[in-house]
Amino acid sequence: MKEKKQQPKQEAPRQRKDKFNTEIIVNVHPLEKRVAVLEDNRLVELFVERKDKQNIVGNIYKGFVKDVLPGMGAAFIEIGLERTAFLHYSDIVTDFLDIFEDEKQRPRLNPKDSSQIGSLLKSGQEIVVQVHKGPIGSKGARLTGQISIPGKYLVLFPNKHKIAISRKIYSQNERSRIRNILTSLKDPDFGLIVRTEAEGCDEDDFRNEYNALAKTWKLTEKQIRHAKGPVCVFEENALENYLIRDLFGENVDRLVIDDKAFAHRIISHLEDFSPELLPNVEIYKEDSPIFDAWGIEKKIETVFHSRIYLPSGGNIRIEQTEALVAIDINTGSFTGKTHYEETIKKTNVEAAAEAARQIRLRDLSGVIIIDFIDMVNEQNKQEVLDTLRKGLKRDRAKNKVYGYTELGLVEVTRKRMRSTLIANFSDPCPLCNGSGRVVSKDTMLMRIHRWLNRSDYFVGNRRMRIVVNPELAAHIHTHESYFSAYKGQVDIETAADMRADQFKVLLLPGQEDITSRFS
Repeated sequence: MKEKKQQPKQEAPRQRKDKFNTEIIVNVHPLEKRVAVLEDNRLVELFVERKDKQNIVGNIYKGFVKDVLPGMGAAFIEIGLERTAFLHYSDIVTDFLDIFEDEKQRPRLNPKDSSQIGSLLKSGQEIVVQVHKGPIGSKGARLTGQISIPGKYLVLFPNKHKIAISRKIYSQNERSRIRNILTSLKDPDFGLIVRTEAEGCDEDDFRNEYNALAKTWKLTEKQIRHAKGPVCVFEENALENYLIRDLFGENVDRLVIDDKAFAHRIISHLEDFSPELLPNVEIYKEDSPIFDAWGIEKKIETVFHSRIYLPSGGNIRIEQTEALVAIDINTGSFTGKTHYEETIKKTNVEAAAEAARQIRLRDLSGVIIIDFIDMVNEQNKQEVLDTLRKGLKRDRAKNKVYGYTELGLVEVTRKRMRSTLIANFSDPCPLCNGSGRVVSKDTMLMRIHRWLNRSDYFVGNRRMRIVVNPELAAHIHTHESYFSAYKGQVDIETAADMRADQFKVLLLPGQEDITSRFS
């Protein structure tokens, strides 16, 4: 572990397959945690976890059946959230229906006949489920009855027996080696999936992680048997686990964290499971906010822009609807230096790379339609598709790029796991009945708080007045505890002409506008 006081430096990228210099920057605040992934200093992924809006994907619940709908082949399950969650017939696993009853015999069911769900589930019946997809919009969480406990190298499946190995581990010798080790380690009542990260791991790595996962499940199972539902019996602790398990690996050059307590929890885990990664962990010690030092705050602002400009002068426009995401490509001010086809190809190739980055950054999912500028040359078309696929190859979410349709559109599908980044950062606009978005009041609250942090050293104890939209002012007054460090130093003034995404800071007594100094 390094503990350094230094400004971020641009290092030459390591010679790896992806040839990217990858950095993970972590900003920890009492109200939220933010994780930014940079590739060659370009923001490609952003994860935000707020104290009152934690991600529930991966959580295991003991709940009960609220309603059974044979016509939909589904049931609604009460798990203690604001809305009931959705469980489809195909996602039911009878092993976890029988956990509350001894030796219960169930009829043989046709897995394709969802109308038989009434033979499995009854209203009021207890059931064990895991959140597969979080609540999105007006829809509740999507559940699965297939319970799993994920680790960095392994995923443990209770009441399963097989060992499955990632198809991205290509060597047959390595696959055989891993299978032999795990066959000798695992309990017959557990199934395992071997993740790609497990390639090259030794027997001790597998043993340590398997024992940890098995212990976690045994504690969870005890909770299931004794707790009264609806109740969460296993909490994924999404962001911290996701950082350790999925984000931080040998392909990451630096992991920089601005909070000692959080950093030491990460370090403690790495000491047990991945000590070779410890030299790449740093604790940020500078006075300036870590996201400002890396220029990430300004990069985040672009997430709210529907139009993104390309280096050549072209641009792409992203529009999200309930049914799909549309991405349109335009040449803009770019006119090229040769002939028309070459101009279009250059714009489309740039747009394909940027579209892949924006899909990852904004966490766009579902059906994505990309309208590239029409090209005649088939080789050029293929180059654009290859660029798009290459950009999405590094995406952790499952995705697929289809070829051109008859209309010349490119279809992309991407697995939906959570709300988009824009949805998390914004609220529906009350003035346009939800067709547009405005920055959420929570986000504005945090922006003001970060502004005050930046200004603290220069302003000292001098009094300030913050001018905001009336609705935002009301929200601030209900969260006065967030500004307890500035009690008696800051007062709030409303202005009807202020937009929801604006604030102004005046230095008293002269009311000098100092907003731009620390924005």
